[in-house]
Amino acid sequence: MSTPTPVANVRNRILWVTMLMAFILYLDRICMGEIVKSLSFNAELALSKEQIGTILGSFFFTYALFQVPAGWASDRFGARPMLTAYIVLWSLLTLATGLVSTFAGLLFVRLLCGAAEAGAYPTSMALIRKWIPLEGRARASGLVALGGRIGGTLAPFLTIWLVVSFGNWRTSLWIDGVAGLLIALLFWNVVRSSPHEHPKITPEELAIIGRVEAEKPLTGREFGAALLSFGKSRSLWCNSAAQSLQNLGWGFLVTWLPTYLVEERGVGQVEGGRLLTYVLAFGMLGQVAGGYFCDWATRCFGLRWGRLLPMTSSMFVCAAAYLCCPFVQSTWLLIACCATVSFCTDLANPALWAFMGDVGGRATAAAGGWGNMWGNFGASAGALLVPWLLKVGGGEGKTLVFFTLAGAFILAGLIILPMDATKKLLEDDAPHASPALP
Repeated sequence: MSTPTPVANVRNRILWVTMLMAFILYLDRICMGEIVKSLSFNAELALSKEQIGTILGSFFFTYALFQVPAGWASDRFGARPMLTAYIVLWSLLTLATGLVSTFAGLLFVRLLCGAAEAGAYPTSMALIRKWIPLEGRARASGLVALGGRIGGTLAPFLTIWLVVSFGNWRTSLWIDGVAGLLIALLFWNVVRSSPHEHPKITPEELAIIGRVEAEKPLTGREFGAALLSFGKSRSLWCNSAAQSLQNLGWGFLVTWLPTYLVEERGVGQVEGGRLLTYVLAFGMLGQVAGGYFCDWATRCFGLRWGRLLPMTSSMFVCAAAYLCCPFVQSTWLLIACCATVSFCTDLANPALWAFMGDVGGRATAAAGGWGNMWGNFGASAGALLVPWLLKVGGGEGKTLVFFTLAGAFILAGLIILPMDATKKLLEDDAPHASPALP
């Protein structure tokens, strides 16, 4: 009796390396926020709070602005060469950050770093679409995003430890940069832009993935047509608006919650950092749970409602949690409410990512960049909105903040309802063998 040929698992290796990429992406992104607090940085540069805020905020401006161009480059030239180039570029810029000594130099490098990191997640969406079967894409999306959440959660501890250990803020950036270059080398060696390019892929695994033929790259003319379809797509606009509102609500956790805990709840800075870590840790659980929830819902209710259910339900729960915040006296109950927001926000993310692969076709990275762009604009707006609400609200400013954040989530849950993952922006070029969902 012949022994069955084992099915290779190349797709999972691609997934784990992409998850590692997301880890170093967030480590390099978040580390600067800790470095500017360090004694060695402030003793050497003596920048004002306004200058530091400008340096930190400049990253997100170019990060949002370059989402679509970077996504298109990956659709046009392939995920492997472009994402490797992005990792190398932002790693070199992280190294360069440790070499500059002026406000202008730091501002310039962080602007470039934001542009370099812009293509990471849109390209990851394209990789997931090409390498993962339809019924597993939400779980895969959750795992890649989980890598970023782990990197973001560990970044403060690792950065502070490196700064204290070496007594120099620059060394921590050099170490992060070298680590990124090593991950770029690993990514280049393991990943291929599509299954048909991988030397270790087997016909059995190709059948599981569902890709019968290789796809043609997205041409410049097709990119123009895709951009036109982005502007006309009600589903994509609903998704983009929901991402913007969702990030407006979630952004409070990583921007203003630490300050709120210290100034309003009397929590020490170290304790506040520990409590924030607990809140973000629940987000990691949400990424994993959201992937399984979305894939289950898709099997049970079909593609449209399978993507919608995790998004709408989680956003309404986030709104309820924020509405409770002004009325809870216990700090631990407040943290429980914020942890619920963190968990449910990330519960929706795998569905948001998977939707881009559903509708984007060969323009998935560009479509993902479009949605991410609006999402980051929402996060930036939220950081500016909170202090304005505190000012205009007077004594009730804190309550006004939480009610506004809750309103953003309610609006996100409603505005996303017309979204339909069955309506493609750009048709697939290659036949797909995955079974149709109800």
